[in-house]
Order: sequence, then C-alpha cells, then structure tokens
Amino acid sequence: MKKILLIEDETKTASFIQRGLSETGYAVDVREDGETGFQAALEGDYDLIIIDVMLPKKDGWTLISELRAAGKNTLSLFLTARDSLTDRLKGLNSGGDGYLVKPFAFSELIANVRVLLKRTLPKNTNLIQIADLEIDLLEHRAFRRGQRLDLTPKEFSLLLFLARRPAEVISRKTLSEKVWDMNFDSGTNVVDVHIRRLRSKIDDPFEPKLIHTVRGMGYTLSDKDPHT
Repeated sequence: MKKILLIEDETKTASFIQRGLSETGYAVDVREDGETGFQAALEGDYDLIIIDVMLPKKDGWTLISELRAAGKNTLSLFLTARDSLTDRLKGLNSGGDGYLVKPFAFSELIANVRVLLKRTLPKNTNLIQIADLEIDLLEHRAFRRGQRLDLTPKEFSLLLFLARRPAEVISRKTLSEKVWDMNFDSGTNVVDVHIRRLRSKIDDPFEPKLIHTVRGMGYTLSDKDPHT
C-alpha cells in the first residue's frame, strides 16, 4: 500500500482529502503545520507528500526546498490557491513535482496522485544518477564512470540543482537566485564561469556530454542533446 503524507492546516480540507485517499486505497498521515510536517517527511518513509503552500510555522515551498537539501527526494504535490506562473515556477524550482490549484475536484487530485506515483525513483533515494554520473546526496560527492569528481562546494551545489531537474532548461536568473542566493545581474558572468568549470570536470574527459547550453534560455543537464 502506498503511503502518503498530507500537510494541510485547513481541518475540513485535510479531513476530506484524507478520507477520499483512504477510500481509494492509500495509507494517509496528516500534519497541520510546516514544522511537524517537515519532521514527518524527513523521518518517514512516504511515497508522496501532498502539501499546502501556505502553512503555519513553515511554508510549503521552504519545507520542500529544505527537504531536498537534506537529501530526501520524496515525490511532492503542492496544493494552493495561488495560480500565477511565478508561483508555479517557484513551486517547481523549490523541488516540487506537481502543482494543483484550489479549488479542485477530488477526481483531479486522484489523477495527479496516480500520475506522480507512476514515476520511478532510484532505489537509493540518497543517490541521483544520470547516465554514468552519480551524485551522493549524503556525502556530497559526485562520480562519473566510478571516478570521483573534484568539485568545490559551489560547483557541487550547481551540479545538484541541475541534476534535480534533469532535461529541464534552467535560466541563468534562476541559477543565480537559487545557487548563489542573489538577485540576477545581467552584467555578471558568475554562472557562465562556474558552468565552464563544471564542464571541464564532468564533461571534457567523458562522453556523452551532459551539460548543454540552450541559447537565450539557459542550461540543462541531460544525457540527450536538446538540439537534436
């Protein structure tokens, strides 16, 4: 039986969702705020986290972002009344896997849950693997073809951010804000410089190339060239 963690502070909404999911055949635990939800997600063995964005004590975006930083890759589905493109991108960039806008029909929720649960995570959820590149989330180490890569902490952070979104084109602005925690300045080349350094370590000695530039849009990490 698949286990789901529901983090929702609206009692009626939580009760409605929990009852419906349980009747559909899922085991559901409920937490009502971001702090207790984070601890449950960190310590528990769940297949999916369904999380409201606006939570007391810790918002959903922060919760998932911190969970990813701690090495937990549990699938997550955001629930929110905020449906702007900016909010959707913020949810996905924080490490979310899905985004469902309130109000929604229960059938729509179930459809999203089933689609997400069809995804396959690595057996070792502390390991991200793309082609022959392996990233150890606990030890903060990366390997290619079994060879350890000598990465600086910032290069590892940049690689990890790209690896969490394989085949997704990430803009320089997003990388600047998320990896360096600073406002993007179009006049700086800090992102490009670090990408070049990262490429020299994970791509130059190996095939296939994994870091690709998409002109005018940003960078992507994939074992398939986005231009072909």
